[in-house]
Amino acid sequence: MRHSTTVLGFAVTLAFVAGIALSPLARHALPDAHAQAVPLAPATIDLAALKHGDIPATPNPEMNARGLVITDNATIGIQSGNVAKHIHPKTDEIQYIIEGSGAMWLGGERKEFKPGTLIIIPKGTAHGGTLVTSGPVKALAIKIPPQARDDVTFVN
Repeated sequence: MRHSTTVLGFAVTLAFVAGIALSPLARHALPDAHAQAVPLAPATIDLAALKHGDIPATPNPEMNARGLVITDNATIGIQSGNVAKHIHPKTDEIQYIIEGSGAMWLGGERKEFKPGTLIIIPKGTAHGGTLVTSGPVKALAIKIPPQARDDVTFVN
């Protein structure tokens, strides 16, 4: 059952990504995607080939991130590293783990993940604070709607 759920989650994520058509953008992170939606262009991106050092640094010293797709309705980005436990009050987030393994807070529980894990994070759900067992952890992050700069609240 667990394998079927993972395969289904991966298929849903791939269908979503294919529907949006990945478009590389020269942005360092997804700080305020509402401001700069850009028309999509056909493209391919080898996410497996991107290493932590290839992805631009963020103000968080443990996290590197790069926006890949920015539309009026959603953003898709690549993240590598770790961020403290936090919530997004206005944004749903879906993460697909590409590389790395460990456990992270999801709501009030520690949940294990590995490559191929799809993590569903409804708005208002605490998440982050990853314990890495194999890393760095690299994930595709889908944010619906695009996450505004002020849509992060750190929690204990």
